[in-house]
Amino acid sequence: ILTNLFMVIVLRDTLEKRGALGQIKARIRAEVFNALDDQSEPRPPLSRENLLINELIREYLEYNKYKYAASVLTAESGQPEVPLDRQFLAKELNVVEDANGKSVPLLYGILSHFLHGGKEESLQNTLPKVSFLNYPKQNLGKPPTDRNQK
Repeated sequence: ILTNLFMVIVLRDTLEKRGALGQIKARIRAEVFNALDDQSEPRPPLSRENLLINELIREYLEYNKYKYAASVLTAESGQPEVPLDRQFLAKELNVVEDANGKSVPLLYGILSHFLHGGKEESLQNTLPKVSFLNYPKQNLGKPPTDRNQK
């Protein structure tokens, strides 16, 4: 009995150190949500604003590899399974990106714009130009435009 308990403790510690335990817990939560989701109750239609906000959040979640959180957001919100095209999203939000900006989610650029004095610029009815030069280069996996299309 002690040997089995020891093995369970070692296995749990190993999974936790590898980051797999968090992923397993997130996957279980997503599966429980899917099982409990009441499909008989129709969702209200997505407004244009909610569609865009959800897409910004989904892009951010997927970029940071929060794929289970992104799948729950998609399922719960009624967001289309296929992500919106990034260029379309940027155009809808009147965002002008520099070359560095295309490697990170649009939400980072929008935040950077307002954190670095963009408020005055946007009040003049000009298009916000977002720059990502001040963001750390960690988590620079695949750019959002290289996301797998379903």
